[in-house]
Amino acid sequence: MIVTLLGTGDSPGTPVLNCHCRTCEDARKRGWERKRFSVMVQNSGKTVLIDTSPDLRRQLLDNGVEKVDAVIWTHCHFDHFGGFGEFYRVQNNVRVYSTPQIHEDIGRFMRFLTYKTIEVEPYTPFTIGGMDFTIFTVNHPPVSAVGVKIEWQGYKVVVSGDTNVHIPEESMKEMQNPDLLVVEALAPTGRFKKHMNAREALSLAKRVNAEKVVLTHLGHFYPPHHVAAKNYPVGEDYQSFSFGEGRLDEFFGD
Repeated sequence: MIVTLLGTGDSPGTPVLNCHCRTCEDARKRGWERKRFSVMVQNSGKTVLIDTSPDLRRQLLDNGVEKVDAVIWTHCHFDHFGGFGEFYRVQNNVRVYSTPQIHEDIGRFMRFLTYKTIEVEPYTPFTIGGMDFTIFTVNHPPVSAVGVKIEWQGYKVVVSGDTNVHIPEESMKEMQNPDLLVVEALAPTGRFKKHMNAREALSLAKRVNAEKVVLTHLGHFYPPHHVAAKNYPVGEDYQSFSFGEGRLDEFFGD
């Protein structure tokens, strides 16, 4: 099983249009970026996307992906579903898993595109490509939102989804003891109604006893990536984690 961070940025990505802060200018100068959020999970020839970033076309091209077998939507904010339109005239009847409420929220924007809606409830496992997925409720006001747990051959990966620190206790139980926690952390510090900062995200990682943690959904509030990486376990676009044969390996795409 391979888990790839297709996009590690927040809603505007980095660099931000018309922003000339230190981080955005460094991104332009050094040629790095943080695309909008999406996670790719691959196993047994199957490809599953957790959220469909507005940057999805470039993400799939860069990673040589020609077919997606399933999508899981975590909530109805544009930076998490907007790229689904890239399937238009490319793939038909893509299978999309989410709660009835999230399907209803996003469905209003997707009437031009035919896809297969699969409604699942939180805490009820379902299987794709030999992997067991479970969505769990998180707190991302004012919309309905979920995180995702992936289990395969004794390994466990948890993707927090967009959330603040007020995660329901039942969800905290689902999140316990992951081999990898992909957790959102909008900024190094600061208080946010809908999101966590890095300190809160790392505290959550300790609470769930994560073996390895990587921060994602990162804003330009962090210093330039090469600086931020010295102080935080910040994710990087196309960073991948391979599970198998009793080990977890980490590598980076081109």
